[in-house]
Amino acid sequence: MNDLSPPAVRSLSHITDWVFDLDNTLYPRTCNLFAQIDLRITNYVMDLTKLEFQAARDLQKTYYRDFGTTLNGLMHQHEVDPDHFLNTVHAIDYSPVDAHPDLVDAIRALPGRKFILTNGDTGHARAVLARLGGADLFEHVHDIRAMTYVPKPHREAYDGFFALHGIDPTRAVMFDDLEKNLVVPHDVGMSTVQVVASADFAHEQVEAWELGRAAGPHVHHITDDLAKFLRERP
Repeated sequence: MNDLSPPAVRSLSHITDWVFDLDNTLYPRTCNLFAQIDLRITNYVMDLTKLEFQAARDLQKTYYRDFGTTLNGLMHQHEVDPDHFLNTVHAIDYSPVDAHPDLVDAIRALPGRKFILTNGDTGHARAVLARLGGADLFEHVHDIRAMTYVPKPHREAYDGFFALHGIDPTRAVMFDDLEKNLVVPHDVGMSTVQVVASADFAHEQVEAWELGRAAGPHVHHITDDLAKFLRERP
C-alpha cells in the first residue's frame, strides 16, 4: 500500500518519544481482531441492559462516540465494574494477528523511547505484541487502568501519560487509527500520524465514522502502511 501523507509533510527528525495506539494501529484492521472484541462488547451490553442486539449495539456505539470508550459510558451510566468488563471482552482468539517482522524491525530502529498508549488493557496489549513478535519493543504500555479509566480522546489520558514518563510533547509523535484521538496530541505540540485501513476495507461491524480519514490541522500524516512509513519517515 502507498503512503498517504499529505503534500505538506512535517519532518519527524526531532522526535525522541514514539507513542503508538494498539488496536487497528499496530496490527491491520483487516485482520478483524477488534471485531471479536466489538461483538463481545455488544453481548456484554445485551446481558447488562436486556436490550435486543441492535438496540444494544446502538447504545454501545453511542457510548463509544460520546465517552471515548464503551466502558467509560457503562461506568458512568451503569456503574459497571471495569475489571469484569475488560476481562470479559478481551477473552478472544489472537491467532488472526500474524507476525510482522518488518514492522517490528522498523519500530526497533526508531531513535528514542517507544510507548503504547491504549484504551485497552495491558494484558490485551501483551497478547497482541507476542503475536507480532515484538514483546520487548516498548518501554511501557500505558493502558486504560493507568488512565484511571478516563480514555483517549480526553485530555487527562494524555496529561497523565506525559507526566509519568517525563515526555515533552513537542518532541513526541502519536500514531492512532482514530483521528479524534489526535486532536489533543496536536493541541499540545505532538506530531501526529493517522494509521488508516486500505481504501477498499469494509466490515459490517465497523461504522463509517470509525474509518474516516481526516484532513484537518490535527492530522499531520496519514498512512495505510505503518512499517513503510516508519522506514521512510520524513
